[in-house]
Amino acid sequence: MFKKLYLVLVLGAALACKAAPPKHIKVAGSNDIQPDEQQSIVAKTVAQFISNYNYKKVELNDSISQVVYNRYIKSLDESHNYLLASDVQDFDKYKTVLDNDVKEGNLADVFYIFNVYQKRYLEHIQYSIAHIDDNFDYSKNETFVYDRDNQPWVASQSEMDNLWRMRVKYDLLNLKLANPDMTKNKETLKKRYESLLTQANKLNNQDVFQIFMDAFTEAIDPHTNYFNPANAANFNIEMSRQLEGIGAGLSTSNEFITIRSVMSGGPADKSHQINIDDRIVAVAQGKDGAFQNVVGWRIENAIALIRGAKGTTVRLEILPKGTSVSSKPKIVEMVREKIILKDESAKSEIRTYESNGKSLKIGIISVPAFYIDFNDYKSGNPNYKSTTHDVKLIIDSLKQKGVDGIVMDMRQNGGGSLLEAVDLTGLFIKTGPVVQVRNSDNQVEVDKDEDPSIAYTGPLAILVDRFSASATEIFSGAIQDYGRGLIIGTQTYGKGSVQNAIDLDRVISPSVIERISALTKKTTTKPVNTGSQSVFGQLNLTIAKFYRITGNSTQHKGVTPDIQFPSIIPLDKYGEDTEPSAMPFDVIAKSNYTKVGDFTQVVPQLRKLHDQRMENSASYKYLLQDIAEFKKHEDEKSITLNEQKLKQQRDADDKRSFEDENERRVAMGLPALKKGEAKPRNEDLDFLKKEAGQILTDYISLDAKYTSTIVPAN
Repeated sequence: MFKKLYLVLVLGAALACKAAPPKHIKVAGSNDIQPDEQQSIVAKTVAQFISNYNYKKVELNDSISQVVYNRYIKSLDESHNYLLASDVQDFDKYKTVLDNDVKEGNLADVFYIFNVYQKRYLEHIQYSIAHIDDNFDYSKNETFVYDRDNQPWVASQSEMDNLWRMRVKYDLLNLKLANPDMTKNKETLKKRYESLLTQANKLNNQDVFQIFMDAFTEAIDPHTNYFNPANAANFNIEMSRQLEGIGAGLSTSNEFITIRSVMSGGPADKSHQINIDDRIVAVAQGKDGAFQNVVGWRIENAIALIRGAKGTTVRLEILPKGTSVSSKPKIVEMVREKIILKDESAKSEIRTYESNGKSLKIGIISVPAFYIDFNDYKSGNPNYKSTTHDVKLIIDSLKQKGVDGIVMDMRQNGGGSLLEAVDLTGLFIKTGPVVQVRNSDNQVEVDKDEDPSIAYTGPLAILVDRFSASATEIFSGAIQDYGRGLIIGTQTYGKGSVQNAIDLDRVISPSVIERISALTKKTTTKPVNTGSQSVFGQLNLTIAKFYRITGNSTQHKGVTPDIQFPSIIPLDKYGEDTEPSAMPFDVIAKSNYTKVGDFTQVVPQLRKLHDQRMENSASYKYLLQDIAEFKKHEDEKSITLNEQKLKQQRDADDKRSFEDENERRVAMGLPALKKGEAKPRNEDLDFLKKEAGQILTDYISLDAKYTSTIVPAN
């Protein structure tokens, strides 16, 4: 199929070079960033791929154009802090033309919109700098609305000026509560704003093009993505599973750099002080370097500060998840490490539980990703490193130590190798289908476990959460469908799509590359085997869909646990079913497989025992309180600018946070901390993991008549 695909795109890209140049609209007050011919070719090429070969086969029309338009405007100004209502009204004429623009490689409209946005951005930051020395009255009962996502666009310049004056007042008040020296605070804030101006003035056409292409591709589906040459290089570095830094995935939310994932075994994980949805306020280099505020920064610039050479120290100011934006940040110091993701291996522990006067040992295997050393695998090395090989070794060790059951902890495992999902399932079943894959031509391929050997035949549970996705859903879904183990936790993410990474340099005509080279007066031919950046970037295209062996798709719905826990991760904010462009759930024919067990009768008994335990569990009560507190702060849109009230609120938050932490520690059997005392390292406050082991212990202790999950040994 792809030979034909390459030919179509080579011809199309060649024709793009002959198109008439689009009309350029200059925007005074901006840096007047303009697209180049290379980006025009990429836009047209990606449009052809999506129209012809995306799994959804989406037609690029006026309807899609409006979705792209809305996503693009939102990506520029999600909180309605920069653009005026008159600007947006002016942009509305592009709502139904962006589809044609992309198909024709015309990026003039896209860049015009951005340049107007940049003009406003620069104006507002410059206005803020000019008003830092205003005399603000902090005894007044004024309020600053910091979350304006659902607010109307600002109607007038005077209204916008007032909004930004309130923001300056808020920023100064935050600094004043930490340090009464207002002269120094004003200098600090001025430097922060000047830093934002510097970053804005460093934006180039590749940055603008990437922002728009994100809006375009994600309007089609959440997992079809274009990466410009620099981002393609970063993507492939991460796919090679090597980087130097703190081991945390980042994103932006309401102008905060936010923790989206924490890599097991990395500096962030080992600090025991960084969690998903924490917000990074500032970054400092070394033990004594000055903090540089990163609120409002572009994420790649913040990442550049946080990443660094192995062995160097970085310090972060963190606002923990669920705390108010007015809370005092905590400082976390870490030493950067070389993060080799292929060595982010599965690991295990043994916990002892009491049941009816008998001690039972439960092995818990944490699996952070479905990893594999593809180079070793392709070379035929039988000892290549992979999730399945590591877990097999762990299982052998746990069996030697006499465990009574095993819990596979797959929380926050976003997936990885499909091959590993199939092979890992094979450790627990004899043979049979594991997953079905349907392509855009409705052809279905069934991936099977062909190895009759079984690594473990005993009681098994799989612990999942909302960030368990893709390959994790294939594995946990197969275990559930075979009746081989209990699924415990919260509904998984629901990513049931398959992507293919396409190097656009390989599908665009060499003659086009030569033309671009001549236009830019530099060679764009990549040296062989140097790892240098591509010319045109990379497209990750959705080409197929996963289905469970029952025929149900993992797409959209994910895997529903047998025993459900309350979700710390908001289900209405994260997950495939929160993505407007996500593919729907559907069903195909089931595979030919034979169940090895049935938990139908035992699950109600286990739920009853779990519920009874939770009624008297202090840890469970605190978990529900955490969820409620998080939702409360999520609903907050504004903050007081009265100094006394804000200080009282912050002090009360700090006091409550300290007391809550100690209550949780005591509930888990750990000593309370004194004020200012650091947490001991290697403490385990993971209540949900403990409860998962308890549920499996309950199952082992129940009468065998409830279920049969004994898998015949090979």
